[in-house]
Amino acid sequence: MKRIVLIPAYKPDEKMIQTAKALNIEGFEVIIVNDGSPGGFDTVFDSVCEYAHVLCHKENKGKGEAIKTGLRFIRGHFDIPYIVVNADADGQHRTQDIIRVAGAAEMNRSKLVLGSRRMEGNIPLRSRLGNSLTRLVFRLATQSPLYDTQTGLRAYSDKLIDRLIKIEGSRYEYEMNMLMELSRDGVETVEVWIDTVYLDNNSASHFDPIKDSAKIYFEILKFCASSFISFILDYCLFCLLSALTGSLVLANVAARIVSGTVNFTLNKKVVFHSNANAAHTAVKYIALAVFVLICNTLVLKGLTSFGLAPFAAKIITEIILFIFNYLVQHSFVFKQEVKAT
Repeated sequence: MKRIVLIPAYKPDEKMIQTAKALNIEGFEVIIVNDGSPGGFDTVFDSVCEYAHVLCHKENKGKGEAIKTGLRFIRGHFDIPYIVVNADADGQHRTQDIIRVAGAAEMNRSKLVLGSRRMEGNIPLRSRLGNSLTRLVFRLATQSPLYDTQTGLRAYSDKLIDRLIKIEGSRYEYEMNMLMELSRDGVETVEVWIDTVYLDNNSASHFDPIKDSAKIYFEILKFCASSFISFILDYCLFCLLSALTGSLVLANVAARIVSGTVNFTLNKKVVFHSNANAAHTAVKYIALAVFVLICNTLVLKGLTSFGLAPFAAKIITEIILFIFNYLVQHSFVFKQEVKAT
């Protein structure tokens, strides 16, 4: 089976040439995307042409767009079956590790393979903290216990190419979107341990820890925003109806029905972009909403029975049920329908 390595490159140095040469010797087809590097780097790209196909962006579009440009080229110029390995241009991915993840992808053609670093030894603090935080957030969002969500070394077969090209994201957020969306699609991820290599304290990285992290967590923040909007609506209606009717249960049920309808619409169309059958999704959402409503009412009545004010009890109840609600919606209600390949 043909093996292809795809390297997005922005302001690379001689290490990219060394990587391309070594992989070419090992039988890989090497595709490099010059993502709008300044003219001063033309010598590097001219030299690597001996070992690779070089594609060019006239301006810097970001790592995500560079990967998608490479995938479109591969889809149009290579016959299936084949394996594609995404690798970085800075020399941090060793040839033997690229070979290993390619082999794992050949044995798991419907899965995504990650070259995962153990984060041992002298790891830059920025990288250690970033990986730990992203690992935690990703697990909360997907229930998938991946160890290294930020690795750039990834391999997959031609079966996933069309799906990967459609994933949104132009820069570093594309790689997290890839993990999130494939997880939602039911695509399994396999991790292969690789060496942890940081050259010159990772100074060659163009990752902006503030700007790019905000993009990485955007999907999770969308759910929080949807839940917050629904909560505000629910809480205001609860307070109003409680004051008008004097009935805690009636006010809670009526407010929940209205806010639940708004929450369902936002989550299906904006947060999860679910392609599942609308009727089936609605049935599952209603079943969840009824269950949460029962739990919500029981917890609410329990807290007020201990003398807590109804308005304060309402806030505590919503916080308790928030995480449960997200996990069930992500994993069950709005789970993408997996299409046969």
